[in-house]
Amino acid sequence: MDEQAPSPDGAAGAGPDRPNAEELIGRVGRGDQAAFAALYDRFAGSVLGVIARVVRNPAYAEEVAQEVLLEVWQKAPRYAEARGSAQSWVLTIAHRRAVDRVRSEQAAQQRDQREQALAERPYDEVSEATVARLEQERVRHCLGSLTDLQRQSVTMAYYAGHTYREVAELLRTPLGTVKTRLRDGLIRLRDCLGVAR
Repeated sequence: MDEQAPSPDGAAGAGPDRPNAEELIGRVGRGDQAAFAALYDRFAGSVLGVIARVVRNPAYAEEVAQEVLLEVWQKAPRYAEARGSAQSWVLTIAHRRAVDRVRSEQAAQQRDQREQALAERPYDEVSEATVARLEQERVRHCLGSLTDLQRQSVTMAYYAGHTYREVAELLRTPLGTVKTRLRDGLIRLRDCLGVAR
């Protein structure tokens, strides 16, 4: 006697000896492990095929296929035959899971690339410290080229944080004179440091 060919809904050989896929899912929903084994045998190849076309990585495809069949076991009580065939239901789960895996892998790759780009940003503490030290030496040198009153005024206003009026009081110098000395001192510093106007 010839074996019956599988039908599109996965009901190959359905009959008294071999239940169709919808009946199997109903039994799986009630915790029937033998029915799940039969359902697994019936759909494992199709599930893997759908996933492999989306995922394109054989190892990931097999992993996702196992996840899909576990989900079928867990969600079988919620299957409603009125909403579609058992095969459509199972393969929809497979396709959704495969797309989720691809998106997850892409997101992980993008995250890794961002982290790698951040890690590869050039930063050299030694060269940063050297540049800072050289700039401090230039500023010290240029401060040395100012008159005493200019140097004192600039140092008190810009390094000690005093207002012009406080600088005038501390130096016992008229405010107008302090402002003039500060202006002249800053111009000389700018020229010495080579800062563009």
